[in-house]
Amino acid sequence: MTQVTDHGGGVHSIKVPIPDNPLGHTLVHVLETGRGPVLIDTGWDDPEAWDTLGAGLEAVGTGVAEIHGVVITHHHPDHHGLSGRVREASGAWIAMHAADTAIVRRTHASRPGTWMTYLVAKLTAVGAPEEHLAPLREAAAHGGRTRTLPGLRAAVPDREIVPGELLDLAGRALRAVWTPGHTPGHVCLHLEEEHPGNLPGRGRLFSGDHLLPGISPHIGLYEDPDDATVTDPLGDYLDSLERIGRLGAAEVLPAHQYAFTDAAGRVGELLAHHEERLTGLLGLLAEPLTPWQLAERMEWNRPWERIPHGSRNIAVSEAEAHLRRLVKLGRAEAVPGSEPVAYLAV
Repeated sequence: MTQVTDHGGGVHSIKVPIPDNPLGHTLVHVLETGRGPVLIDTGWDDPEAWDTLGAGLEAVGTGVAEIHGVVITHHHPDHHGLSGRVREASGAWIAMHAADTAIVRRTHASRPGTWMTYLVAKLTAVGAPEEHLAPLREAAAHGGRTRTLPGLRAAVPDREIVPGELLDLAGRALRAVWTPGHTPGHVCLHLEEEHPGNLPGRGRLFSGDHLLPGISPHIGLYEDPDDATVTDPLGDYLDSLERIGRLGAAEVLPAHQYAFTDAAGRVGELLAHHEERLTGLLGLLAEPLTPWQLAERMEWNRPWERIPHGSRNIAVSEAEAHLRRLVKLGRAEAVPGSEPVAYLAV
């Protein structure tokens, strides 16, 4: 059964399934405007997801062909995956922050095997063992198998979301708030209108993956094989969290889980969680550890030996993001001459 929620004031959400993913679904929001419905995110490019999205739109009294525009919080495939199909069926425009649009364009332009070759080099540098690297080397040697990866068919957006500006939506006041961290171009969208249920606060916030009620989003490195810039995604995320906490939104409509109130309280919980985690990592770094060794010792939602091969790559990226934050804060440093590079608490 299609699960649709009426949030009042011309806003609905549709639970669009994500195949083989513990998150279960993406909450695609439908915003009524004077020129027709606008989607905030679209869901994964999958037949069941497409059918669910269509059925959900019918349940709220519209259809895919009637969609006027698509606003994407960030480029990940569970948010942007179906945007191209929606545009083909409706002629809708697609809007995204320039930093994430650049990732979509780069993915389209990349040569087969580029990503896998980069990944092997990167994981070698952070101390991954040969048994983890071997299947990646094999894949790289055979063209990288990159054509099976999500995102390769992602639609290139035709409009830019400009931070701080109201989107061009007839009859609606929706302002873009740049919230990098989960991705470099992640945006939240502040509906600056009176809450339909008269909840105290300043309107409603479509928070994408930035602010979720029960989990913390993955914060890993901003991966670009052609860019050696040392970024600080966790620092970006923490700064963005504080900015969102100051908005004072009456209600948060995230892209996963469920709608909730007390955005400032949830921001406080996440800030405390990451500070606690950074402090815990300093304890682990009482001895020199490579990023891979640190990831092995970090606390995850399951023991390290039960984390699948691909998910270990994501975990190591998150460990590296935390290390970069500690180094930038002067709380850890690389051990001179170590190869692969190891880090030690200061």
